[in-house]
Amino acid sequence: MPTELPYAADAEVSLSYDELEVLRTQYEKELAQAHVTIQTKFNYAWGLVKSPLREHQVEGVRILQDIYRAEPARRRECLYYLALGYYKMGNYEDAKKFNGLLKEKEPANLQAKSLGQLIDKKATAGEYLRSCIGSVFTTLKSPFFEDGYIGMALAGGAAAVGALLVAGLIRRAARK
Repeated sequence: MPTELPYAADAEVSLSYDELEVLRTQYEKELAQAHVTIQTKFNYAWGLVKSPLREHQVEGVRILQDIYRAEPARRRECLYYLALGYYKMGNYEDAKKFNGLLKEKEPANLQAKSLGQLIDKKATAGEYLRSCIGSVFTTLKSPFFEDGYIGMALAGGAAAVGALLVAGLIRRAARK
């Protein structure tokens, strides 16, 4: 019987503006003093990665990568949030890579397992959608579609089917 993994809540829970502002203020204060502690960098990056804004996520991942490269003792801490940041940005390949590194170090990490399931679900849906769109465009380029009205009618039908597929995928993802 499958066990329910704890949900990777960080994938959807953001800090409030005020909470992120506290982290940003501390980071900038230490930056102005020319000495930012690793913990302050990590805290700020953590808050940025959890943000719903892509530019925050990109900056958070950049800071985490800096910590990961410069501080070998802190690498394990960075792995989950690097995976989460890449997941939230839609870069599922890098998200899988960093989450896989964490699962190698901590095979029983339930949060990493849960995030891995989310990554796999999104990556699979994206690959399916890309293959559907690719086959529609290949069909549209065929000589049959160059015959004016018939081609336009079939292209419209193909677009409608594609829209229904996308709507179905979104609805199914929203239910789970």
